[in-house]
Amino acid sequence: MADGNDQRKRRRRREYGLFALLVAPNLLVIAVFAYWPIIYNAFLSLTDWNMIAARPKFVGLANYGRTLTDPAFHKTLWITVVFTGLIVVGSLVIGLALAFLFNLPLKGRGAVRTIAFAPHILSGAAVATIWAFIFDPGYGLMRALIEPFGAEPPDWMNNSDWALPGLVIVYLWKNVGFAALIYLAGLQSLPKELDEAAAIDGASTWTRFRSIKLPLLAPITFFLLITTVIGTFQAFDVIAVMTGGGPGDATTTLSWSIYNEGFQAFNAGRAATLSIIMFVILLVVTTVQARVMERRVHYR
Repeated sequence: MADGNDQRKRRRRREYGLFALLVAPNLLVIAVFAYWPIIYNAFLSLTDWNMIAARPKFVGLANYGRTLTDPAFHKTLWITVVFTGLIVVGSLVIGLALAFLFNLPLKGRGAVRTIAFAPHILSGAAVATIWAFIFDPGYGLMRALIEPFGAEPPDWMNNSDWALPGLVIVYLWKNVGFAALIYLAGLQSLPKELDEAAAIDGASTWTRFRSIKLPLLAPITFFLLITTVIGTFQAFDVIAVMTGGGPGDATTTLSWSIYNEGFQAFNAGRAATLSIIMFVILLVVTTVQARVMERRVHYR
């Protein structure tokens, strides 16, 4: 009996050893490329360092105090929230509308789906270059479309009132196709029996959409909500090419402010502080979304 127990213990130890051997490389990669940068960034946020001095100077929570009381930070945060909110709402609403359109039995819908999704796979720099030409007030496509009606196009990227709306248009054009195809996949997987039964009972198209389809699409909406919020908060490439955070600070989002502090002003401590603040904001927003949506999202 004792020999049997010893054999089982040895076999269990061998299994644990094999498991550790197989998992260790993955854990090492995750620790080095995911967790260590976060830890080191948190340390840098407690320092004053210009990335040239031999050692960072420890200043404790001074960076957080200066940042959280800085009116410029408050404006940057507000711009980021407005920008993210417009992109999220626009992507979900337009994406869902396009998904219903793509789901209709029309000729050429496969080609239309491909065209709608294509901007999502383009690089941000390419998209920004295309739209910089479209928005150009002198010879851009927007001028050619508006001029016949006797109107003058605004100088989108050099006007503080139009720069942010212009960026919203560009990001929606780039991202809405992805949301549409995800919603389309969800629509095609919905049970047709429920919709047909409701139609037989006399429910209108709007009632069937609001009471049947929209609740069944809640898991997809939740997924798109999380991914769009996180992705938009970190938006950088199009802003870098089209506006550089300007004019003035009209399009200075949190991600662009991090770049400015770190690689323009060489203030690693302030950049790290902004990064940690953005990390905390995204963590809180994602947690709240998960808590709220888990009561309303039902997976079939």
